[in-house]
Amino acid sequence: MAERGPISAIEWPTLVLALVIYGGWGAITRWHAALPGWVVYPALIWLVAWHGSLQHEVLHGHPTRIRAVNDAIGTPPLALWLPYAIYRRSHLRHHVDTRLTDPLDDPESNYWTADLWASLSRPGRLLVTLQTTLAGRLLIGPGWSIGRFWYFQAGAVWRGAAGARRLWGLHLLAVAILVLWLRLVCGFDLLAYAAFVVYPATALLLVRSFAEHRAAPGVRERIALVENAPVFGLLFLFNNLHAVHHAWPRVAWYRIPRLFRQHRASLIAANGGLLYDGYLAVARRYLLTPHDQVLHPHGRVQRAPTGRVADIG
Repeated sequence: MAERGPISAIEWPTLVLALVIYGGWGAITRWHAALPGWVVYPALIWLVAWHGSLQHEVLHGHPTRIRAVNDAIGTPPLALWLPYAIYRRSHLRHHVDTRLTDPLDDPESNYWTADLWASLSRPGRLLVTLQTTLAGRLLIGPGWSIGRFWYFQAGAVWRGAAGARRLWGLHLLAVAILVLWLRLVCGFDLLAYAAFVVYPATALLLVRSFAEHRAAPGVRERIALVENAPVFGLLFLFNNLHAVHHAWPRVAWYRIPRLFRQHRASLIAANGGLLYDGYLAVARRYLLTPHDQVLHPHGRVQRAPTGRVADIG
């Protein structure tokens, strides 16, 4: 897939962003007792969600050409629950575009095969079905995603899957350092941080992923665009323009809006008009109405003869 625009040796906007996120998080947690709660919690929710977007950026090879430096920027677990190394490996699998939305091959698919659906209990089916609406995704999605992720990761650690224990050991060490900072240095209530920062920050990130993919025969038809979203666009580092990111995944976040403007017509033509006019439009349409069915409409995504996808523009 051809890239658009130069790939800089050092991308200063991303480095500045990382300093803002980590510096802001450190300052607010350190002096939270001197600030009103209506400042502390919204600011931390934004920063932790923004950090999730930053992690997504660095795993794609930003802001330097040195992976160890990029990984060091993305590794601190401000959200506590997700090891960056696992997220990196999983998300790069998601970028095998020919497998997008497949219930088994795409780690970020929200679809189920008939066999997997049949294996769920009745309460499990209800929880999954409720998450096909935006309201359900925001209220239930964080708990479901975190709990399910931990369940499968616990199995991997118990079985001694390759690298699992070492990875989780390093992650728990990083979490311990953050917990010591929050509790001993800052006097921050850990339950409050989990319930009133981590949970809503995770819900914010689920706003982005809620409607960004949809099962369709054509690969590009599976990738949505949400334009006219200046606030959420900044929070998501313009990954709301998701078709741009999948067409040119190595392009830095601050170059995405210009790429979108240059190729808007061809991107919309390629994705079959899967376009939303801001997240308010997404909410109006899907707040209480399912975005799609639970079962993948074709059971599995049909395997393509090649892994390459045509360029845009």
